Amino acid sequence: MSRIQTVFSNLKASNKKALVPYITAGDPHPKHTVNLLHALVKSGADMIELGIPFSDPMADGPVIQRASERALLHKVGLRHVLEMVAEFRQQDQKTPIVLMGYANPIEAMGAKNFTQAAKNAGVDGVLTVDYPPEECKDFIASLQANGMDSIFLLSPTSDTARVNLIVNQASGFLYYVSLKGVTGAANMDVEQVKARVAEIRTKTNLPIGVGFGVKDAATAKKVAAFADAIVVGSRMVVEIEQSNEANLIENVSTLMRELRLAIDSFND
Repeated sequence: MSRIQTVFSNLKASNKKALVPYITAGDPHPKHTVNLLHALVKSGADMIELGIPFSDPMADGPVIQRASERALLHKVGLRHVLEMVAEFRQQDQKTPIVLMGYANPIEAMGAKNFTQAAKNAGVDGVLTVDYPPEECKDFIASLQANGMDSIFLLSPTSDTARVNLIVNQASGFLYYVSLKGVTGAANMDVEQVKARVAEIRTKTNLPIGVGFGVKDAATAKKVAAFADAIVVGSRMVVEIEQSNEANLIENVSTLMRELRLAIDSFND
């Protein structure tokens, strides 16, 4: 059983939901990333989504775009990200790491070289925003051959045919984008998202995570009532952006604990 499967299985057995924070590798500085990863786990993360900095992140709003810009100022590329994961794995062999990024850096490295390097580093899953499911069967096969999951996005505009295509190719979990547009773009319509997640559940047994609109603990608690995982991205990056070197770890950890308490109280 993979690390991702183990996390969801253990949480389901205890009637809990996964908290999945997102940070961009190298933001605010490469020297902080591994420490941030450990702090996220210590303060409640079940899994971490680690962004690969990219100069044209089309699915990301201004907040995460700025995070990529800060990382790129320090020349953080895909190989550096994999080195950070490998360093994290020296102390943590349990927490799943999902890389989120775009096709360009992977293609520049070479898909086969990337999947082998990602496996060696200890990556558990890969979400590539601009690899359409119709055109990445070889990449998916390469990930699976190396023991990694292929994570796909589903959105409010995904029609039945596309949902069926994606659920048949995805593994690990499905990531439902709770709103139209980029990350951090609007407030979530929780009831609408709940209905859509219920519809997707009729087509798959994979866990379903919800993100792109979880801006606070109250929203996280509402989403935990029907989703298997809650992904918090822009809000987490805002905390990093507004912190300084002295209080970075403390501020991020405080936010994580607030989210963890909220998610764990979804039955209250």
